[in-house]
Amino acid sequence: MIVEIVILAMIAAFLGLRLYSVLGRRAEHEEEPVRTPFERGEQAKTPKPVAPPAVELPRRNREIAGFPPAIEQGLREISAADRRFDLLVFLEGAKAAYAMVLEAFWRGDKDELRELCDDDVYQSFAGAIDERAKAGETLDNRLIRIEDTLVQSASLDGRTARIAVSFVADIATVIRDKDGNVVAGSLDDAIESRDVWTFSRNVDSAAPDWLLDETDEG
Repeated sequence: MIVEIVILAMIAAFLGLRLYSVLGRRAEHEEEPVRTPFERGEQAKTPKPVAPPAVELPRRNREIAGFPPAIEQGLREISAADRRFDLLVFLEGAKAAYAMVLEAFWRGDKDELRELCDDDVYQSFAGAIDERAKAGETLDNRLIRIEDTLVQSASLDGRTARIAVSFVADIATVIRDKDGNVVAGSLDDAIESRDVWTFSRNVDSAAPDWLLDETDEG
């Protein structure tokens, strides 16, 4: 009998220890507060609005944009007909052609003018060179600088592209007689010159060159 009581007491003690260990751990966990992100030192992450990706126009479109409607339309028609057309490259070429044509005319170089101008403009320059030669005069001009270059008009006539460009330049002009004496002008005094030159090109041509086909005073 005593042995049975002892055994029952041991069993009860064992069960009590097991129950305490389980309840005690559970109580400890239940008493531990749940820490918020701020208590853990974390910053609340507020979703930031995402800006839409910037849509960048192709360079060719950026170059053409911003002109008056008629000019912009003409440039776009030329660009659509000739995928190689680049306005900035064209303007750099126009500036170079402006200098080359003037210097060839001043020197009286008809061969170079023939390569740079169409027939009508060439004949006009050639006639002026002949008249100058008959008078025994020569030009000793200098292109000091090109101040400004601006597209004045642009059009596509059939398959021929035409772009008029205005030039503002400083030019020193000297006219010498047959003996080399200065009869007019001075290299020390540059004069502002304003010209509007029109260049043309067949957009189907494999050659990239534009020809000067009209000259006017600006």
